Amino acid sequence: MRVRSPSASINSGRRVDAASAQNRLISVTLDENSIGRGSADQEHERAIAVYDLIEDNSFALVGHSGGPYALIISLMDAKLVFDVRDESGASVITHILSLTPFKRILKDYFLVCDAYYAAIRTATPSRIEAIDMGRRGLHNEGAQLLAERLKGKIDTDSDTARRLFTLITALHWKG
Repeated sequence: MRVRSPSASINSGRRVDAASAQNRLISVTLDENSIGRGSADQEHERAIAVYDLIEDNSFALVGHSGGPYALIISLMDAKLVFDVRDESGASVITHILSLTPFKRILKDYFLVCDAYYAAIRTATPSRIEAIDMGRRGLHNEGAQLLAERLKGKIDTDSDTARRLFTLITALHWKG
């Protein structure tokens, strides 16, 4: 799954400054060998996360003045791989992160997501809202952990970290 931004200098219909145009992702690819087919809900979540991430993000490599960047996200030996490339596709750097710190959050997140997807079909609006609040809380916790694990390597804002965490969960949704 790969999506490319139509223009690195336009962001959601507004002009961005030169630093913002450089410190961003212009394409994101989920490694097809790392992901399984998900449910329709999960596939929809993936597509939205990739689209939203490309449309509005802040992504800067610490100590690197290049950019904009292309990102390939994959799993290798139970580790998260961020393969960062320049606009032309040349490799800039690869960061490999242990997924061990994410295990509890991912497990809890998937349990809540399963409950949420079941609830949206049959539960009352108040029940759905309660489950969704829990889901969003775990999502925020995962995004914060990701930002901490990337500290000193990749600078992101909280919205970018949230969208990246969504894509990390996509790598674990084995259909």
